[in-house]
Amino acid sequence: MIKLARIFVLIVMLGFYYGCESQDSFAPVEDYLYSQGFDIVHDVENDVINISPKGIDHVILSHHAADYFRPYIHPIVAPDGRGELTEFRPSHHPHQTALYFGFPLVNMRDFYHNPTGGGPWRGDHFWDKVSHEIMNDGTDGEPVSWKSVYNMLDVYGDVMITETQVWTIQRSNGKYLLDVEWSGEAKRDITINRWEYGGLFLRMPWREDINAEAVNSNGLRNSEAEGERALWVNMGLDIDGRDDLGNITIFDHPKNRGHPNAWRVDSQLGINPATARFGDWSIPDGETEVIRYRLLVYTGEFNHEDVMAAFEEYAGN
Repeated sequence: MIKLARIFVLIVMLGFYYGCESQDSFAPVEDYLYSQGFDIVHDVENDVINISPKGIDHVILSHHAADYFRPYIHPIVAPDGRGELTEFRPSHHPHQTALYFGFPLVNMRDFYHNPTGGGPWRGDHFWDKVSHEIMNDGTDGEPVSWKSVYNMLDVYGDVMITETQVWTIQRSNGKYLLDVEWSGEAKRDITINRWEYGGLFLRMPWREDINAEAVNSNGLRNSEAEGERALWVNMGLDIDGRDDLGNITIFDHPKNRGHPNAWRVDSQLGINPATARFGDWSIPDGETEVIRYRLLVYTGEFNHEDVMAAFEEYAGN
């Protein structure tokens, strides 16, 4: 009996030790929330740009830009360092790569469901990387920023659009503000064909029976928000390792085509401001279309008034 008691005590002590060891792999929550700015590092070998809170060795956002693979962001970690808020290629939608841009029909070519090509020929590829680089490392006090440039290819491997994404991240009251400017330079007359979804898409780690809710700026929720015009949509859900919700709101910029856009809110609560929801739109040869969004990343309960105030600040800027 004494021997069993000693074994039990040893198990408890080992559990406590390894539990503390696991916790020690994270800096204190306050360090994440009040860190002054961010560090940005380009892992050139893997062509991933990683963002960490300044002085903390823990990546909270990664932007991937592989050859012949659509650029994407994954993970986005909660502002306090606990829990990933994005999901990469879930089983229910394996073409969805966390946070990314993709249009289902560009001159009838599908860049949404094809994050990469699969064959040996140039015409099998959809995406051709041109560059991936840090723009501002934050040493001048400005927010860190980076960009990727890709050519979107036709079935013959010729360039249809040169796509540039410029990303910027900064802090605001314990939250992240993640801004993106997408520009598409047409190398021929381009038509983005009508489709129910396409453009900037966000996939968070949804599961059956999970506590999750999408809410738009008009107060419509989940399936009610599908196809409806709105200034923004907030997606909040339970995150592994947290006892509160992880939230990401996407703001549609007032100068975007079709603003306020209609939104895709799918049955697994993936969200997307869908610029082609109600019809085709075009980029004439030689011209450039610019689309801007802001993502508000935070944890805790969703508050409509707070999110609207954050949108109005963005829209005013």
